[in-house]
Amino acid sequence: MSSVAFHTLGCKVNHYETEAIWQLFKKDGYEKVEFDQASDVYVINTCTVTNTGDKKSRQVIRRAIRKNPDAVICVTGCYAQTSPAEIMAIPGVDIVVGTQDRHKMLGYIEQYRKEREPINGVGNIMKTRVYEELDVPAFTDRTRASLKIQEGCNNFCTFCIIPWARGLMRSRKSEDVLQQANQLVEAGYKEIVLTGIHTGGYGEDMKDYSLADLLLELEKVDGLKRIRISSIEASQITDRVIEVIDRSEKIVRHLHVPLQSGSNTVLKRMRRKYTTQFFAERVERLHKALPGLAVTTDVIVGFPGETDEEFQETFDFIRDLKFSELHVFPYSKRTGTPAARMDDQVEDKIKNDRVHRLIELSNQLAKEYASQFEDEVLEIIPEEKASEGNILIGYSDNYMKVKVEGDESLIGEIVKVKITKAGYPYNEGRFVRVVSDEAKKAIV
Repeated sequence: MSSVAFHTLGCKVNHYETEAIWQLFKKDGYEKVEFDQASDVYVINTCTVTNTGDKKSRQVIRRAIRKNPDAVICVTGCYAQTSPAEIMAIPGVDIVVGTQDRHKMLGYIEQYRKEREPINGVGNIMKTRVYEELDVPAFTDRTRASLKIQEGCNNFCTFCIIPWARGLMRSRKSEDVLQQANQLVEAGYKEIVLTGIHTGGYGEDMKDYSLADLLLELEKVDGLKRIRISSIEASQITDRVIEVIDRSEKIVRHLHVPLQSGSNTVLKRMRRKYTTQFFAERVERLHKALPGLAVTTDVIVGFPGETDEEFQETFDFIRDLKFSELHVFPYSKRTGTPAARMDDQVEDKIKNDRVHRLIELSNQLAKEYASQFEDEVLEIIPEEKASEGNILIGYSDNYMKVKVEGDESLIGEIVKVKITKAGYPYNEGRFVRVVSDEAKKAIV
């Protein structure tokens, strides 16, 4: 029996795809081993979102080659897609596959074993118009499952390489999404996270079918308790999406809406397709539809040419919109993007200072958001056991991280917890005994 070891760099979509690639190997009779062990095949799923992503990917590839020089080394993912020649030039790399045609990997391994000639299986991603169906019936993480619904992006923001790594927007067929959703529920998952490269754009390449339609169909999946949208652009939060979220029993009170900057002049240079006014109006509409909604966001600081005034605009905008948490990134030059060639690059010291200011603001906003739920009862899915005592850690529907005392058997179940002490990064709570309606009648 041959063995295979995986290493995934980068985003949730990459982790999802590694699980899918593992399913292909498993069907072919492979056993999975840890990446730091000797293996017959190593699969490195790479990231290219920053220059550092490339560098880390190269380090991991070299580590696998050192571990077992006789192994077959397969490199896939975004860095493989954008720079196959660079990867093929690393002595010891045998097979390179990009962000398409992953199902060909096993055939390439057979071919390589016979011919002993390196194989470059990377095609032109910009010509790909069909979603590549990759099946993931279950995940190593047993509490929430990712469900990939689309691939690619048409936005071409000036800081981003991803359309060149992932190609243009293509949606997965709704029947395939629903089939997989049912499969995941049967495997015991209560929560599904809809994910993709540009998740909220689902359906933009389809006729008369949109994200709102898909959400309505997922609502009917029996046994599914929570639907989480991993990320949605402000421009994709249509009135109809808001209406569906408002009426839904399953869509959770948490949305991640990437902002990137709270300054209109910076947004223009980034080639983002909205103004701060439009963004604020959408978020306010969401808050009306879903009281208690948590809105998290991404912000890039120190984008080329960002002045103190522009940064202050971003700071004030975020403070006033009351996000529940920020993911803050200092701008980093990505070779091959328009922003990397822009004049007025901001120096690191200024970037770091701005990052720290926004992280402090994020911590303050997160505490303020959590404080409104003190003494409230929330539904939590415990995900793991803390290192000390009988403490379980899980997320509420509105993405608050909660510690609660309880037995390990509750991991993956939905339980009601009263928040006794709100805080950040953790809230503390205790289980609430839930009396069924029948029992209530008996008590009365």
